[in-house]
Amino acid sequence: MDICALMLKVNEMFSSVQGEGVYIGIPMFFIRLTGCNLRCKWCDTQYAFYEGEDMEIEEIVKKAKKSGLRWVCLTGGEPLLQKDVYKLIYELMRDHEILIETNGSILIDEVPTEENVHVSLDIKTPSSGMHKAMRFENLEYLGEGDFVKFIIADDEDYEYAKRILEENEIPVDVVFQPVWGKDIKWLVEKVMNDKLNVRVLPQLHKIIWGEKRGV
Repeated sequence: MDICALMLKVNEMFSSVQGEGVYIGIPMFFIRLTGCNLRCKWCDTQYAFYEGEDMEIEEIVKKAKKSGLRWVCLTGGEPLLQKDVYKLIYELMRDHEILIETNGSILIDEVPTEENVHVSLDIKTPSSGMHKAMRFENLEYLGEGDFVKFIIADDEDYEYAKRILEENEIPVDVVFQPVWGKDIKWLVEKVMNDKLNVRVLPQLHKIIWGEKRGV
């Protein structure tokens, strides 16, 4: 099918550094798609639930190339909700390294497994209110270059994440990230005390720009 005929609803596009996960600090072109099937209590991109405009995939690809950046991040909302996103991924992977940020509630079995396509898979914790929506079979589809991320707000979240690590074989890097505004020192000390094999990382973009949109 001619990609000129395919459309995606895009919330915003911008260039910035990756603020979360194992690729933190890498300059990327961000494509935020509209729509999300979850309603996390601490969500910081609620504006992406509905806002956006329909754009041809060809136009999106052109803007990514024009950015001059090697890396492209597909985020949301939940980018895998729009069925034609896979057409976009296949177009982008010709010239870019791709990071797909997905919320863990949708199967990732259709995501390409090429070396330049990487998945950031959330596992929602109880404080989000959405932890029962997780599809843990997604862990079977993770490979080299992918990672799992837990957003931690309190002791309950921390103990929940520990239990998930104990009960599941996770073959990729694991990130513990505190909810914005929570003390990262508290989380680091707990991880060190329990000797967990995880990375504790902040939200770099918020440290730099605060809660400003589009950075």
